[in-house]
Amino acid sequence: MAQATARHILVETQEACEALKTEIEAGADFAELAKKHSQCPSGKDGGDLGEFGQGQMVPEFDRVVFHEEIGKVHGPVKTQFGHHLLEITSRTE
Repeated sequence: MAQATARHILVETQEACEALKTEIEAGADFAELAKKHSQCPSGKDGGDLGEFGQGQMVPEFDRVVFHEEIGKVHGPVKTQFGHHLLEITSRTE
């Protein structure tokens, strides 16, 4: 079964998510922004979600984490929790 590691930043609005993505693309540190802005408890760990398998996260996460480019920041991704930026840090098939 495929496994992945990823980190994310959870915010309330798409606009906030897009602003953070712009900051990251301009060179800001993902983990520092997660610590400062993420509304998820993982924010204190720089947004680190650890390792998980397909089906363990919400479907919107799976679509990105198990199919998109590793090492790139993806999003905004909307879920029932809010808007996320996702960075896939590793994946095994």
